[in-house]
Amino acid sequence: MRELMRGVTDLVGGFALWRSRPRLMALGLVPAALVGALFLAGLVTLAVFLPSIAEALTPFADGWPALWLAVARIAAGTAVFAAAVVVMVVSFTALALVVGEPLYERIWRAVEADAGSAPLDTPYGFWRSVGDALALVARGVGVALLAALGGLVPVIGAPLGAVTGVVLTGWLLADELTSRALTARGIGRHERRRLLRAHRGRAFGFGLATQLCFLVPLGAVAVMPAAVAGSTRLAHAMLADAAGTTPVSGDGAAARH
Repeated sequence: MRELMRGVTDLVGGFALWRSRPRLMALGLVPAALVGALFLAGLVTLAVFLPSIAEALTPFADGWPALWLAVARIAAGTAVFAAAVVVMVVSFTALALVVGEPLYERIWRAVEADAGSAPLDTPYGFWRSVGDALALVARGVGVALLAALGGLVPVIGAPLGAVTGVVLTGWLLADELTSRALTARGIGRHERRRLLRAHRGRAFGFGLATQLCFLVPLGAVAVMPAAVAGSTRLAHAMLADAAGTTPVSGDGAAARH
């Protein structure tokens, strides 16, 4: 639980950049708002057609008693909506990072500068961002399928699908958002995930907090710049722990234990 809360604190700490870089953080809202408007329209459209979709998915229940017909269609609708939310959250993150790559790079590099890190010369790059975005969406679709299957379980389907989606999506977000600061240090995908697994509680706490904020109306837009900043703090903490140093929360370099 302690490590989980440290991950939440990393996200909260990302908001601290508003004090020192308010203009940069405000600019970071723009790509998130543009992408968020697109996905909100998609989610509203899905909600409008959800009853028809649920009906189309349950033709086998047409002859059932009214109560069980309603249960079947509610379960189908819940599964579809839970899967759609998972896909939209990861797709929003992926697309926002691609569209706002130059701005978000300035944000995470500002966190690096405030932490006293030496300049990082390894570029992340637009096409690397696109590739990681596509990989994130593909993994998100897999999580969405699991959430949808969980949603079909009688009685407990709705909470099971929701919990499955939130937990696994939170992990994906932690992986994707830390990729910038870690890749800039020459740390590849496999090593990054090994590092995340070694700090599973903290990474999950950060990803879960980010995911839950994204589910609040307009939360994804408001939190995106802080999530980028917070993920850099998380990357610092994991690397410092692996190296046996103490990460700093503000200015200055890390100190040896």
